[in-house]
Amino acid sequence: MEDVASGTLIRSRSLWDETLALKAGETGGELKEIKEFKGPEGELAIAVARTVIDAGGRSFRAVVAESHRSVEVAVSEYVRDLAPALILLALALMATFFVQITVGLAPLESLRVAVRNVVAQRMSRLEVAAPREVQPLADEINRLLEAQDKALVRARSRATDLAHGLKTPLQVLSADIRALRKKGETELADEIEKSAGAIRRHVERELARARLAPGVSAKATCRVSDTAAGVVGVVKRTPSGKRLSFQVDMTSDLVAPISEGDLSEVLGNLVENATRFAQSSVRIAASSTAGEVVITVADDGPGIPDAARQSVLSRGVQLDSKGGSSGLGLAIVSDIVEAYGGRLAMTNANPGLVVTISLPQHG
Repeated sequence: MEDVASGTLIRSRSLWDETLALKAGETGGELKEIKEFKGPEGELAIAVARTVIDAGGRSFRAVVAESHRSVEVAVSEYVRDLAPALILLALALMATFFVQITVGLAPLESLRVAVRNVVAQRMSRLEVAAPREVQPLADEINRLLEAQDKALVRARSRATDLAHGLKTPLQVLSADIRALRKKGETELADEIEKSAGAIRRHVERELARARLAPGVSAKATCRVSDTAAGVVGVVKRTPSGKRLSFQVDMTSDLVAPISEGDLSEVLGNLVENATRFAQSSVRIAASSTAGEVVITVADDGPGIPDAARQSVLSRGVQLDSKGGSSGLGLAIVSDIVEAYGGRLAMTNANPGLVVTISLPQHG
């Protein structure tokens, strides 16, 4: 402590004979922290000073200083004592957040599964008990799905009406083509027949796509042997089929994950193509392996050149020059197989061509 008027210093016993190197006028009438300064033995120190006026009007300046090292030790001890509590608090908060998110968002997992089932067409609606805050969203999605189904029904109906509407004009054109050929106007007849064929191909392709879009029922099943027998029975009555032998190799209880109408369309196109190129026989086989049903149609014809194997899946492509085909068979087969999540592969045998279809089982 210092008497401001006389300059007399009163030192504490902790200072012994040392004097604090404080500049005059650094403190006023309020508490004030003095920045670091060199204390006894050159150590850094922090001091707080205040001017005190007694009843007699004398002014004294009181200064309290502390070694900077002591402050650092105190802070370190405080942090050391506080850190475990903060870590435990952080772990407790993290565990609470985890439980809250896990339990609070658990109902959304069932909603996610329901949406996945709708996308995979295992369900047609979101059959799920969603939380009260999310249920309106599920209801709106269900209404959207219903509206989409109605729109698809209308679109398919219009496509069917269009096909029926074009059927009569195409038949008239066919009659006109025959009449023109009888008159010897073969060039004009060929041009009209080419245009009519293009119209017929477009109609058939769009009808097939309209039936499949945007997908197919995941609950569809059919007995492969029954469908194959029906297709073979029809093809046998055709001029090309009468000269061939047909072999159906599969168990009678084998069930494929595809509707009977779509499987008839697939086998019908494949067997018809095989019949057009086969020399003596056509073989249809089916089996169930590794969670999928594999169906093969093989013939003993010339096969397909490697360079043309991919192009035959495009619409309107014909590899023979005999005519009598729209060139849509394999393209429609590819569309149907793809709609059911399956795969189509073609390989040349010795002799002939083998077409393999793999359809995944439901679920």
